[in-house]
Order: sequence, then structure tokens, then C-alpha cells
Amino acid sequence: MNQEQARFNMVEQQIRPWQVLDKAALQVLSNLPRELFVPQAYQALAYTDTDIPLGHGQTMVPPRIDARLMHDLHLNGNEKVLEVGTGSGYLSALLAGRAQRVISLEINAELASTARANLQRAGVTNVDVRVADGSSGSAADAPFDAIVLGGSVAEVPQALLEQLQVGGHLVAIVGSDPVMCATRFTRTAQRSWQSKVLWDSALPRLQGFAQPTRFHF
Repeated sequence: MNQEQARFNMVEQQIRPWQVLDKAALQVLSNLPRELFVPQAYQALAYTDTDIPLGHGQTMVPPRIDARLMHDLHLNGNEKVLEVGTGSGYLSALLAGRAQRVISLEINAELASTARANLQRAGVTNVDVRVADGSSGSAADAPFDAIVLGGSVAEVPQALLEQLQVGGHLVAIVGSDPVMCATRFTRTAQRSWQSKVLWDSALPRLQGFAQPTRFHF
């Protein structure tokens, strides 16, 4: 099976059943070669519904997860987006196809370098990958129209919520095993936010974020 057919099958068999039905989002997924973001040793898994090791204790999540994270931000092409956790750069590229500019923060310098190379190979020019602890966001570039976390967190730091534009959305996988939920936070006013649980999923933890206190008796 060639890569174009595999990509078509991914969209039809994995992405659409996960309620990613927006035509513009599906177009980005259909046009972006995911194999460019997958380590050479795992090329055969580029379009499969599975985690792919990236090294450094990080993994590339199944494509349906990245597709929903991008889809549920409701981007229309004019936004400035903050991504926390670049990984391979695949979600960064999906966001770039639906936004004007993406700033992506990756705590691991080697992963950041690889992601930059992947994005360059894919011809994506509107993503700025930076080596940084993303838990505090990027206040100097705020406000953002949208923020997305590429891994799970126990809770979303207030510092990130405050970097949203009024009317903007933040999507993150929030909670602890075995219960984690994709949640969309919307800034409704200067000091007001609303949240909505969207779907269940368990993702690896993002590095640098505070963990919940564990009590020992």
C-alpha cells in the first residue's frame, strides 16, 4: 500500500469515526504526509492507530488524537496559536494548516531540533519551535487566540488560561489515570473562563507541569 492510500484510509477509518467532520480540518489531514514526522525505524506505522516512540521518553500519539485536538480548537485560518509539547511536529503542522501562526514550546532540545527538521521537510513555514518549559506559556507573545497541550496534565495552570484572548479556546487532556478527559476552556471575559468536557482519552504526561499531591497514610 502506498502512503497516499494509507493516508486516505487513516482519514476515512480513524479520523472521521472520531467526529472530525469539518471539511477544512479533513483537508489538512488528507494533504499532510505523516510519514515525514515519524522516526525512520517506525515508517511502517506512520498511518496506524498506535503510539510511536520518539525517544527521550516521549511518544507520538495516534493520529485521531492529534486530529481531534486540532479540530476542537475551531480554527479558521487567522489565529495565533500556542502549542505546548512539540514532539515530532505533526500536531504543529496540523495547527499550521488551520492557523496563521503557531508558536510551539518543547522542553527537550533534541526533539525540538528534530521537529524543526520535520516541519522544514514538510514545507511548513509558519511554526516557530522553541526550546522552553511550556508550563508557563509565553507571556511575551500573549494573548493567543488558541492554546493546545500536546500531552496530559493534572490541571491546567492559571498562567496559561490568562494568556488566552477573550473568546479564545484552550484544549488539553486533563486528569489522572484512569480518568482523563479532553477539555476545552474558553475565556469568556477578562476574569472569567468556562470549561466543557469533550471526550475521554489518556495521554502521557507533559514534562514540567505540577503533579497533584499524593497523600500517604
